[in-house]
Amino acid sequence: MTHVVLTGAAGRAGRAVLADLLAHGYDVTAVDLQPVPLPEGEFSGTLRGRLRADLTDLGETVEVMAGADVVVHLANIPAPGLQAAHRTLVQNVSMNHAVFTAAVMQRVSRVVWASSETTLGLPFDQPPRYAPVDEAHYPHPESSYALSKVLTETMAEDAARHSGLPFVALRFSNILGPAEYRTFPSSAWADVQARRWNLWGYIDERDAALAVRLALTAPLKGASSFIIAAADTVMPVPSSTLMAQVFPDVPLSGALEGFQTLLSIDHAREHLGFEPQHSWRHTLTEDGRVR
Repeated sequence: MTHVVLTGAAGRAGRAVLADLLAHGYDVTAVDLQPVPLPEGEFSGTLRGRLRADLTDLGETVEVMAGADVVVHLANIPAPGLQAAHRTLVQNVSMNHAVFTAAVMQRVSRVVWASSETTLGLPFDQPPRYAPVDEAHYPHPESSYALSKVLTETMAEDAARHSGLPFVALRFSNILGPAEYRTFPSSAWADVQARRWNLWGYIDERDAALAVRLALTAPLKGASSFIIAAADTVMPVPSSTLMAQVFPDVPLSGALEGFQTLLSIDHAREHLGFEPQHSWRHTLTEDGRVR
């Protein structure tokens, strides 16, 4: 079985990824600074251990990666505004450098790691240059958090070039699930401006886990980056209508069909085989709130 060291395993994405990898036969060592909860269910893979480690410390990071075949690195301060700006930048960059360095030292076969949609210019207080936004709408950091991810993508390019290992950056959109979907009528739909900050994007936590699993085996070389978002927006309004109402002067790179995402996932579809399986529409249709 492939042995995955998963960092950030106690976080929102980490818990979903841990359960998904175990369900698909991977052996996982789960690492976090916080206690990692046991996933529920029966799995074909094995949870080798739940370790607590400070991943800004290179020695601890090398130790927890012992015996790993691949690394999935999700640990970081996860969003802007949670810590002081300088602390966010310094902690994230130092942690990511330690993880990448340890991965190269341990000669793992691949590193998959969590970058962010914020590298593309979020929040869109200023309009994007075009829509749907794709991987070329980069780099455009608007916070120390986003800058930490841009700097780390540069580090990944350097590490891949010198080591020959693939480094796969997943630029996750806002990770949500059914509990949040049920708040959309009041939190998103009541004001079309409320979610303009990321072009009304999101990614279901289960599809975030799917993207990680696909990135572990996709035929990739060097350093690569992918936007990971749902196939639709959070809104019950066609995407062309949203753009006309809120960003009327932003050029469109193509015709918008229905409720399609304004964070393009074409690159992930082509190179990872990524196709989102979940939407808020499934949840609210089951609840009888949309048709």
